Amino acid sequence: MTALADATLEQVDALGALTEMLVEVERTISSMQAARDGILALGSRLAIEVAEQAEHPDRGEMSARTVAAEFAAALRVSDRTVQRRMADAAWVVERFPLVWEAQGAGRLSAAHARVVCEAGEHLEDAASRDAYATQMIAFAETESPARVGRMARRVAERFQARSIDERHLDAREKRSVWVKDVGDGMTQLGLLGPSALVHGAFERLTQMAKAVQEPEFLPGRESVQEQSGADASASDQRTIAQLRADLTLDLLLTGAPAAHDTSEGLLAAIRGSVSITVPVATLMGDDATPAELNGRTPIDPATARRFAGAASGWDRILTHPITGALLAVDRYRPGSDLKRHLSARDQRCRFPTCGYASIDCDVDHHHDAALGGATSESNLGHLCRRHHMLKHHSPWAVESLGGGVYAWTSPTGKIYVDRPPPQNTVTFTEDHAAPPF
Repeated sequence: MTALADATLEQVDALGALTEMLVEVERTISSMQAARDGILALGSRLAIEVAEQAEHPDRGEMSARTVAAEFAAALRVSDRTVQRRMADAAWVVERFPLVWEAQGAGRLSAAHARVVCEAGEHLEDAASRDAYATQMIAFAETESPARVGRMARRVAERFQARSIDERHLDAREKRSVWVKDVGDGMTQLGLLGPSALVHGAFERLTQMAKAVQEPEFLPGRESVQEQSGADASASDQRTIAQLRADLTLDLLLTGAPAAHDTSEGLLAAIRGSVSITVPVATLMGDDATPAELNGRTPIDPATARRFAGAASGWDRILTHPITGALLAVDRYRPGSDLKRHLSARDQRCRFPTCGYASIDCDVDHHHDAALGGATSESNLGHLCRRHHMLKHHSPWAVESLGGGVYAWTSPTGKIYVDRPPPQNTVTFTEDHAAPPF
């Protein structure tokens, strides 16, 4: 029996009506939030105008405090909070007016607007910011904030005045580690470092955590089956997040996962891995298009070249020179061609709005293999465990439209189309315009 399988037609219609109402309410809220930001930005502008009339240079800060205090007293909130909101609102309205207007029109939510602005915060040229915003607004209207954030970081790179190599060298100087006490005997440990190394470390921790959850990795024991009276289903009950934290401290304090490893040192043998996509022209030094790490964030070409040179094998992703669409994946060493193709095509969970990376997902037969579904590219796609279960145990259904495009039908009959993410590649047009999504 699946969820909503026994729902009446009236109940399904009610769900559809509630969904439409929720969408309209969210649009209204987004519009009102943009209106609020406009008022706060005007307050900030008023404070600047007053300060410009003053004879003392320090009056600018006092003018902002004065306006913030007026707003705060009326709203019954902290004037420090209001002053921060004024500064943030003015930054968005003045630097990204197109994004602010799109939010005001209900085309974008506040979350969408935030990730677009954050990804483009380093763009100094107003024309570049407008061109960037125009591309991202169109993309954001059909995708979730998590997916928009990844694409925004890629698109913003096209408008950067300085190369990512130059900016990365400067950014590396800011690497640091810090602690923050949060109460109840708990403290946060933060780390800022090169993306490839941090993602690699996180991936190694994830692999270790998953291994520890297996029964044979119970510390100090060869196998749970060897324990007297032990249940063969016994395993470590900590979550992946908890295990990552415990393993991190274990490694930092002892230099090895001593408290978790088996006698053979199987955990210590695990190595971190990352997935880097780099256009061949960049790899050869003939183009400045940045490489991309795990389909999430751009990295400097110099780091990508070092990884490519040290890799024992790498996938070649063939894309269309005009559209950038994925054509094929091959490899200079033997392996599972289909899995590599799917991983390169999907990059993340294929349920609409989901941003889970493909490495954390299941490869699902959209048309069940037990019912005759083919094990082919057109019938396979990555789904995170949550949406894998949703597909099999609810009225949600998926249909392949070809080319890696899938149409999901909700219980109320609404259709949501999910397209594979654009590849990190170089495309060509006759007028050399910016490459399409």
